[in-house]
Amino acid sequence: MKRIVIKVGSHLITLGKEQFISSLVAQIHELKKLGCEVILVSSGAIASGIMEYDINFRPSNVVEKQVLASIGQPLLMFRYIEKFKKYGYKVAQILLTREDFDNRQRYLNVRNTLRKLLDWGVIPIINENDTVATEEIKLGDNDTLSAIVACKLNADLLIILTDVDGVYDKDPNQYPDAKIIPEVTDFNWIKKFCMTKYIAKSTFFCGTGGMKTKLVAAQMCWLSGVELVIANGLRPAVILDIYNGKNVGTRFSPKGKVITSRKQWIAFGKKIAGKIVIDSGAVKAITLMNKSLLPSGVKTVEGNFSAGDVVSLCDETGQEIARGITNFSSSMLEKIKNKKTSEIKKIFPEITVEEVVHKDNLVVL
Repeated sequence: MKRIVIKVGSHLITLGKEQFISSLVAQIHELKKLGCEVILVSSGAIASGIMEYDINFRPSNVVEKQVLASIGQPLLMFRYIEKFKKYGYKVAQILLTREDFDNRQRYLNVRNTLRKLLDWGVIPIINENDTVATEEIKLGDNDTLSAIVACKLNADLLIILTDVDGVYDKDPNQYPDAKIIPEVTDFNWIKKFCMTKYIAKSTFFCGTGGMKTKLVAAQMCWLSGVELVIANGLRPAVILDIYNGKNVGTRFSPKGKVITSRKQWIAFGKKIAGKIVIDSGAVKAITLMNKSLLPSGVKTVEGNFSAGDVVSLCDETGQEIARGITNFSSSMLEKIKNKKTSEIKKIFPEITVEEVVHKDNLVVL
């Protein structure tokens, strides 16, 4: 494994303090000595601002969060700069928002910048830009961000470090016999686990994620052929143990077809603008026959979206089947849903495309 993305949560930054960061940097140094390229996705800007002002709660006001992030981000980077300097490494700060991924050119620019930094031997340190981010443009959590980065850079491995030992088969807070799941080799298991099993949310006031966001990251990595390990960042030498294949945390080992770079952007880069519920015939055509979505297969339309937006395609039970770029706005689709091509031409004579979502712009999940 030559290209590794490591994601660090806020809780580890505050709980582990300088000892954790020192251990993290030392392990990255060992990976670099082995010839690895390392990208670090680090939370902790707001948490660092909170610690600077000795606040014992997480502010809910957006402006207060942005202020604390603007205070905490340089403090966080200074800590990393000082630690990496001891080993002779340069670091680079990259702050991102959802808009950087919605626009494909900006999306490609981010990828190109990261690749050039790696070529120069610089260690990129990525965080969501909480100083300017609002709910409308937030990615939501750094688990998602780290998965997007790992997929876009064709990383061999994503390591998500958290404050638990891995994914349990049931809630360890309620069941003393709960056990760590050492490895997942079935993609469908991830989807079912997200819906029916133990999903823990972080109770730490500086964090935003939980186990569910990590399993969403696992789905993204799986479809892109990136191996993922979720493990306890406070365990000594945890990163090196994972690299050496030891039984640490929960490992997600993807199998099967890998989607293209462009389809990664469709599936994970752009924000979902709306939802289209499709009938059973359309589900079969899309998932089993590699077909496009036609208006005749559309049951209902949810949300307000435009042509060119990414929409979620769901079956009649609400289960997401695929994502794709729509050729029609939500208002147009309301008028042509359940209709055949001949009927559509009468409603919109100027239409030149028949597919709601063409198969080339569609990703089956």
